[in-house]
Amino acid sequence: MANNPHSSPHRPRTVEELLASGWRSRPVKAELRSNLVAALRRGEDLFPGMVGYEATVIPELINAVLAGHDILFLGEKGQGKSRLMRLLARHLDAELPYLDIPAGYEGGCPIHEDPTRPITRAGKAFLAEHGDRAPIAWWPRAARYAERLAPGTKFADLIGEIDPAKLASGVSMGAEDALHFGLIPRMHRGIFAMNELPDLDDLVQVGLFNILEERDVQIRGFPVSFDIDVLVLFSANPSTYNRSGKVIPQLKDRIGSTIQTHYPLQRDLAIEITASESEVELEGEDPVQVPRFMRELVEQMAMCARTSPYVDHQSGVSARFSLAAFNTMVASARQRGIRLGEKPAVCRMSDLAHFPAAALGKLELDLMGSHQLSERQVLEAIAAEAVKVVFSEYVTKHGLEEIAQGFAKGVKLEVGDMLPSSNYQALLARVPAVWDKAFEVNASGNPAVRASCVEFVLAGLHATDRLSRAVRHGRIHYQF
Repeated sequence: MANNPHSSPHRPRTVEELLASGWRSRPVKAELRSNLVAALRRGEDLFPGMVGYEATVIPELINAVLAGHDILFLGEKGQGKSRLMRLLARHLDAELPYLDIPAGYEGGCPIHEDPTRPITRAGKAFLAEHGDRAPIAWWPRAARYAERLAPGTKFADLIGEIDPAKLASGVSMGAEDALHFGLIPRMHRGIFAMNELPDLDDLVQVGLFNILEERDVQIRGFPVSFDIDVLVLFSANPSTYNRSGKVIPQLKDRIGSTIQTHYPLQRDLAIEITASESEVELEGEDPVQVPRFMRELVEQMAMCARTSPYVDHQSGVSARFSLAAFNTMVASARQRGIRLGEKPAVCRMSDLAHFPAAALGKLELDLMGSHQLSERQVLEAIAAEAVKVVFSEYVTKHGLEEIAQGFAKGVKLEVGDMLPSSNYQALLARVPAVWDKAFEVNASGNPAVRASCVEFVLAGLHATDRLSRAVRHGRIHYQF
């Protein structure tokens, strides 16, 4: 039976018209499950933009929805936990009918009441008075999702409180009108998400017990409970969630499913994620070309950071680290292109010299393993390790020797993000054929690509201890 009469041009405006249209009340979890199943049958992309979770996170999330569970997303920062929670809301009905109760009626109604099953005194009285002629309005999908960050959240914010102003106006302490409803009761028939659950005050965690188990809300001992229909989602970092005393055991026990998120398992997936998340335009009036090896280098830096002895692994290294490095690299190349009139500008190693400005603050150092290194020094060490990894994948030992032979012994070379690509033409008498083969780009015929390749080769030779390097006034000097 159709449950979306709002799609009709003659949308129901009363309870009578609504029921005649075929609409029937259903809990929010049943609504979500039904719509998700329908999308699954149609072969739709259930969670667009989530890359790398097709065989891991997404199947478990579908199971949790089908099982009607409240859900915890457990993972390190930058793994898409909040995005997954928000994407669940896209499987709600486009609009939901509710009783259109006037603001002043019986003291007002703070929630979107089910047209056939109201839970507040005002809602019940309004339906009893108007019956099938009771007017209805429509609640859009986007408004049926709300989220909150745990730190600083109080019981009154989330659950509710006795309203002193209403008591002062003469409302009886024992009357429902004396209550101030918190965010969760106001999301009745919707989805509520709590980020960083371990940082939620113990008192508020206790207040969530009945909501998760009995689906009712009790405010400060008030004698009336409210049967709340809400899907509750949580997010947390494993290092804090698993720490004793951070989350009350009884609350953990009431969460139906725990979905473990993760960083991209393959570098190619990480490249795809960064490309989709970056809002930097590569085309336009000042186009920028990003060679494949530069994209790989950006993602390899994040992967090296996640295994670095200098970085706190419990905190994690967000995908925002890669995104910041990529956007900064493109911005540097674009600035060069604008200044020097190069179109397109091609990203080089020297463009990544600016990435610490965007990456600082995105890593938490391991104070026991950093050996007093500054964050900038740690970032430089991570970048050097990433160059070594990516360079070794492109160049075999034999090819490395052939490339090295393209440079004269004892020669000094200078590279920099503001040097014209034509300057690199003089660095080599010829481009070894192995370059074109190794990098799969036209290094021989395109001066800007040649400059990018030259810088990458020099950085790779330095990373494999075949030449020395010094940095002076923003310029990098190599010596063979």
